[in-house]
Amino acid sequence: MRIADSRIRPTFELEAAEMQLDAGAIAGVDEAGRGPWAGPVVAAAVILDPNRIPASLDDSKVLDEDMRAHLFNHIMRCARVGVGIADVGRIDRENILNATLWAMREAVLQLEESPRLVLVDGNRAPRLPMETRTIVKGDAKCVSIAAASIIAKVTRDRLMMSYARDFPGYGFERHKGYGTPEHQSAIDKLGVCALHRRSFKPVQLALGLLI
Repeated sequence: MRIADSRIRPTFELEAAEMQLDAGAIAGVDEAGRGPWAGPVVAAAVILDPNRIPASLDDSKVLDEDMRAHLFNHIMRCARVGVGIADVGRIDRENILNATLWAMREAVLQLEESPRLVLVDGNRAPRLPMETRTIVKGDAKCVSIAAASIIAKVTRDRLMMSYARDFPGYGFERHKGYGTPEHQSAIDKLGVCALHRRSFKPVQLALGLLI
């Protein structure tokens, strides 16, 4: 017997309520890539068209690669999108939290239209010249944030697949820089490359900076 999916899916309810209270666009913001040992952190900001929201839109973490790619294309066609990318240098200089907030700010500033309200996944928001609101697990509650999670995830995954050609042998096209056994084995064999975050403990251990 097939058991129905009882998980609560993200909705447009919060955005719709806010739009009734006041005019102005509402953007959702999310990031991908805070945890990996290598590669950038990517943030996206999305302003959805209420009349063109696909029924299958969901948190990127519960979607398979094919569905993420399908929804990525739909969102890019039907919504206003901004992307911010904080590279490894910024992550190591400023720490991963500050680099993530910088990428989020950049994503919002890249939007063609300045939103009235920005809904940010998590409990920290970047400094912006408009109202912001943080929502813990927002990618599972608000479709605007879910859409941003898909844009950020697919953008970062594609970047890591392209970097795999420049840094062969590490398996970036598969693990996307996350701390997997394959990744650890590659570091043990090949050493640390320019894409690795030297402010992260596993990389510091590989460099002999920690005992």
